[in-house]
Amino acid sequence: MHLSLGFSPCPNDTFIFDALVNNKIDTQGFTFDTQLEDVETLNNWALQGKLAVTKLSFAVYLKVKDQYDLLNSGSALGRGCGPLLIARKDIAKADISQLTIAIPGENTTANLLFSIAFPEAKNKKVMLFSEIENAVLSGAVDAGVIIHENRFTYQQKGLVKLMDMGEYWEQTTGNPIPLGGIFIRKDVPADIRAQLDSLIHQSLQHSYTTYPQLSEYVKSHAQEMDEQVMRQHIDLYVNDFSLDLGTEGKAAVVALMDAAAQIRR
Repeated sequence: MHLSLGFSPCPNDTFIFDALVNNKIDTQGFTFDTQLEDVETLNNWALQGKLAVTKLSFAVYLKVKDQYDLLNSGSALGRGCGPLLIARKDIAKADISQLTIAIPGENTTANLLFSIAFPEAKNKKVMLFSEIENAVLSGAVDAGVIIHENRFTYQQKGLVKLMDMGEYWEQTTGNPIPLGGIFIRKDVPADIRAQLDSLIHQSLQHSYTTYPQLSEYVKSHAQEMDEQVMRQHIDLYVNDFSLDLGTEGKAAVVALMDAAAQIRR
């Protein structure tokens, strides 16, 4: 069976899908039209139902739940892995709602977590995640919500952390942070869904058999990251929840959906 499949070029996603899309495991007859895109692009495509299988921010789930179902494998969910709010200098939390804030996409979980913490902050500027650090440095924005590998580089550029949005979520809800998951369109038959879910699980297990060695597939898409940062990225965002969401992971997703629904009222 041939399916369209979308995920990000970030190391956590390429690490998970490497074995599956590069035939390092038995794909059981599945072939893929693979699209590697920034997660906000994937979020926007999902609003159109473009891809059969896709990585999405959990924040967009409410908008696409009539078209897509969540798979158990492949998610980015955990503790201590949330987005960070950064600036050039320390700023009082009471003043943050008055600032211009760069966000990595309207439909990202990063924006949702920021909105939960600062519901009065409305002056947001959508940017590609990799451009936010420089926008903060240049003064184009007052502060920015950073994700992915920028968590490991902002201090080297002289930027400071104002808040760990994931830490705020964990402290206020007790749940791990649901960042993104793998979703499949509802028109894909149930038996195919189950088979694919199992293959994603197997693909991740295969990548772990050679880790911490990094495959050329992971390195080639890592946007000039050095290997240490790639491993930090994988260690932060890939874990047991990525193999299987389980009861705790699913409960965290429901809690985030409830919070999103409250904000949108």
